[in-house]
Amino acid sequence: MSKKSEPPDLVVDQAFAATGGKTDVWEPAFSGALSFMRRRYTKNFQGDAVDVVVSGVPFDLGTTNRPGSRFGPRGIRQASTQLAWGEPHWPWDFDPFAILGVIDWGDVPCLPSKPGEMVAAVEAHAAAVLEAGKSLLTFGGDHLIALPLLRAHAKRFGPISLIHFDAHTDTEDDAAMFDHGGMFHDAVEEGLIDPDRSVQVGIRTYYDPEGHRFRVLDGDWIQNHSLRAAIDAISETVGDHRAYLSFDIDCLDPSCAPGTGTPVCGGLTTNQALQILRGLVDVDLIGMDLVEVAPHYDVAEITSLAAAHIAVEYLCVRAARKRRP
Repeated sequence: MSKKSEPPDLVVDQAFAATGGKTDVWEPAFSGALSFMRRRYTKNFQGDAVDVVVSGVPFDLGTTNRPGSRFGPRGIRQASTQLAWGEPHWPWDFDPFAILGVIDWGDVPCLPSKPGEMVAAVEAHAAAVLEAGKSLLTFGGDHLIALPLLRAHAKRFGPISLIHFDAHTDTEDDAAMFDHGGMFHDAVEEGLIDPDRSVQVGIRTYYDPEGHRFRVLDGDWIQNHSLRAAIDAISETVGDHRAYLSFDIDCLDPSCAPGTGTPVCGGLTTNQALQILRGLVDVDLIGMDLVEVAPHYDVAEITSLAAAHIAVEYLCVRAARKRRP
């Protein structure tokens, strides 16, 4: 475990028993009610105690290959219990939850048979959180959920930069209305994001570069350049714009993330992704979604665990910015 002594009072089910947002939460990984990183389950995100609202969107009707990412939020929450020790998160020298008030709001209600209602519900939920001055960390579900999230962020902040980790560009211009392969084309058409200030990382499926305005650091580019070069390229592209982070777990190689609907070989390792994220402290990240985890195709929970690590790394980056003088 760690150098910490045994916790003085062992309390399980702290998803419900814990109080406040910034809490030193520890309980055995194998027991207790599930929430992301043992954060308190609550629908109340008002007040100064909350900085980040974690939500799930268990929807996968937009999936074009293997379904199952509706179970992603549950899988990520379960895997995150292995990381919730209430101590500094390696390699940072702090516990992000001592700096950020984070709650688990639960899942946005949605049914696979009613995709239009899901889109409206996610946008309304995101708008309410942003209106309260909080930020969102959202677990999918398939990648379609990014579109209503971007709509809410653009209404609040205006056109934003997109940092998009994926094996696919998701910019098809002939995708169906509720399809996880075309929402970033729609986002550009709607003026939600500035593609000239946006970057896609890890792409390794064909796209037509003619007219594709996003900067692309494809899978080969990542493997042939240093991680420092990748961090610099992302930071240079985004500049001082507000940036939204959208992370499709199939950006990772299937050897690191088999539990997803459309795996593509030649991707990033989990460590490469974590190191790149760690380097984005100077980027003004205003929100994140983490999508396409499909636990039924997983092996030894490694995909869900990778997703949980990536989510915590994002929170560490946010915490590092907040603790600056």
